[in-house]
Amino acid sequence: MSAGTWWLLAAVVLGIAELLIPGVFLVFLALAAAITGVATLVLSDLPIAAQLGSFAVWSAVTVLIGRRWYRDYPVETSDPLLNDRAARLVGQIVTVTTAIEDGHGRVRIGDGEWPATGPALPVGAHARVVSLSGGVAAVEPVTG
Repeated sequence: MSAGTWWLLAAVVLGIAELLIPGVFLVFLALAAAITGVATLVLSDLPIAAQLGSFAVWSAVTVLIGRRWYRDYPVETSDPLLNDRAARLVGQIVTVTTAIEDGHGRVRIGDGEWPATGPALPVGAHARVVSLSGGVAAVEPVTG
């Protein structure tokens, strides 16, 4: 089997790995391997150092093109806050567990208690999370 065929086989393996492993990185290496494979088939006397250099250069080029592509055409998602747990808590109704006095207290969010800031609220009152910063929830009273 020729070196070009090995590079093309590597491209197929990388492409399959891309399908099996979450992420979008291996597809760029697969493209680089495919380009190197075609170049090696056309230039059959290409030394192994040049083949590896070609793969390295084309890997960098395809990764840079991919990064630019994803920057210019971001992937739409149905849940943009999927990886931002703090942002997901904004708007939640929570219960005050330690009275908020002088702007500080504690609230129950989910199964845990968080330090909170906000207007004076008694224990048991309901509040809405308006922001989270440094592990402290800013809350406002729930009216109505």
